[in-house]
Amino acid sequence: MATKQRGRPRSFDRETALEKALRQFWEHGYEATTVSDLTREMGIGAPSLYAAFGDKRTLFEEVLVRYAGSYGAFGGQALVEEPTARAAMERILREAAAVFTEPGHPHGCMVIHAATNCTTPEIEQTLRKQRNANIATFASRIQQGIDAGEVLDGTDATDLARYVGAVFQGMSQQSRDGATREDLEAVVGLAMRAWPEAAAGAGRAAQVSG
Repeated sequence: MATKQRGRPRSFDRETALEKALRQFWEHGYEATTVSDLTREMGIGAPSLYAAFGDKRTLFEEVLVRYAGSYGAFGGQALVEEPTARAAMERILREAAAVFTEPGHPHGCMVIHAATNCTTPEIEQTLRKQRNANIATFASRIQQGIDAGEVLDGTDATDLARYVGAVFQGMSQQSRDGATREDLEAVVGLAMRAWPEAAAGAGRAAQVSG
């Protein structure tokens, strides 16, 4: 004999609702986004939100994971696919110029903008940790370039990583202020002029001597 399913079935698509929550946080930041804003945008009631996602904080943490695997995935791909540190950093900045300004979603980087005026310590710490982790990842890739001889010997990998991060964060804000992709591409071009590239052939020489 068939048994009745307990509980009320969800009357919404979870993935669609999560995407709408992501865009709400992306547009307005974590602190300025209320549960009422989320339920209105997601098209669900507060009980459904809590049942499906937990509270606002746990929903946001899930949104961060979704963002990293979608709109923010270009950084990790560049680090893996590009053969040199310079190529990886330049690709990250150029793809950021495209993603930060493309139509169809809020401009800029959600991880950066979500921290605006944030007064919730746990979220502030989570976002800071993620930004610092990105800098550390940049520094590790740059150090590989130094060791390979393709980045000028004596370069401080962490300092250079912070430079790239500062350009990235500035581009995010400028895109929200109306800068176009072309505007940001020009910024990238200028920024990469400061790259401490080793003399031609130095990388090959280092590999041969090693």
